[in-house]
Amino acid sequence: MDFSTNPVLNREFYLQDTVVVAKEIIGQILLHETADGIIAGRIVESEAYINGDPANHAARGMTMRNRVMFGPPGHAYVYMIHTHWCLNAVTQPDGVAEAVLIRAVEPLEGIHLMIQSRRTDVFRNLCSGPGKLTKAFRIDRKHNGSDLVTGHLRIVEGQRIRNLVQTTRIGISQGVELPLRFYSAEHLKWVSKR
Repeated sequence: MDFSTNPVLNREFYLQDTVVVAKEIIGQILLHETADGIIAGRIVESEAYINGDPANHAARGMTMRNRVMFGPPGHAYVYMIHTHWCLNAVTQPDGVAEAVLIRAVEPLEGIHLMIQSRRTDVFRNLCSGPGKLTKAFRIDRKHNGSDLVTGHLRIVEGQRIRNLVQTTRIGISQGVELPLRFYSAEHLKWVSKR
């Protein structure tokens, strides 16, 4: 499979309502062109972080850590939590700090590279969580601010998933009641937590 020729999700995609982006990003393909080859997988789980949301990293204003969230849409916001990197797609126009966390991916291409990076051959465990997928996809601090439309790390068209589960988010202490996590009911094997 070569997903590098799939049409890229354009800037307008990320300018939709952030909750809409979080739903519609499910089924699309996360693709990273590395020096060792292409790594690709279908996005199967996401979380939305919106204005007025206490779990949003920008809830208290701009900092050096979250400034990418205030920038143009369609860029990667990569941050570390509990020694793991997390990948977000920035949504909304400049100055509006919202984003979608990519929580889990179904491995599709470059699986041998994922196995090397993750040091496990348990296939269903390669990308079933935000820290696992960034390690498998070789995403770290240097990708913070990367353009997801024109860069080596991008999101390209996959398939539309209509059977979505909407539930509360995981691993946060504030805004826990907000139903802003989405995952594909058709890809439960790859989801971080049902």
